[in-house]
Amino acid sequence: QVPLEESGGGSVQTGGSLRLSCKGSEDQYRSAYMGWFRQAPGKEREPVAVIYTGSRTPVYTDSVKGRFTISQDNVKTTITLEMNNLMPEDTAIYYCVADHRGGSVLTSHSWRSWGPGTQVTVSS
Repeated sequence: QVPLEESGGGSVQTGGSLRLSCKGSEDQYRSAYMGWFRQAPGKEREPVAVIYTGSRTPVYTDSVKGRFTISQDNVKTTITLEMNNLMPEDTAIYYCVADHRGGSVLTSHSWRSWGPGTQVTVSS
């Protein structure tokens, strides 16, 4: 497995914006799906957004719809998560995922490769 390279994250106030990027290998990028999960302190890991890189079709969890946008760069084999109107409940470690092994893309067990995680902190 090739390590996923995450960048971005940081600290903002409520209403602010941040961008996360994740670079995968060519194989990971072409393997159909890549996405983002997050885990807040004391909570289970949850899906945020997934993109089907073949058709650029995004899937979002309800809590981020209208605020977050997932996109892709075919040349750089990179996906990006634009996060706008951030709220304190978005505070979490965000993980890039790749190498989907089947099943629901919104289930953590469906993903073989995980990035190291990047911290996003939103203060009120």
